[in-house]
Amino acid sequence: LAAAVLLKDTKLMDVKLGQLGSWLAMRDFTPGGIMGAMRRGYDRYYNKYINVRKGGLGGISMLLAGYMVLSYMWSYSHI
Repeated sequence: LAAAVLLKDTKLMDVKLGQLGSWLAMRDFTPGGIMGAMRRGYDRYYNKYINVRKGGLGGISMLLAGYMVLSYMWSYSHI
């Protein structure tokens, strides 16, 4: 038997479309909760792409590409 996982502890990729509304309602949208989610995302990115033994250009290039897209969106906001 598979152990039942609470909807609150389910990852976004594992949430069914019908459960999406109740899953979003359980998220912490306070400033502290948003900052905590950003911190966890940064830590996950850093440990997966930057803090590795044999690194490549993948992590740095993704970061630079994201910065490029963001700066274009800010510069050309009329498009």
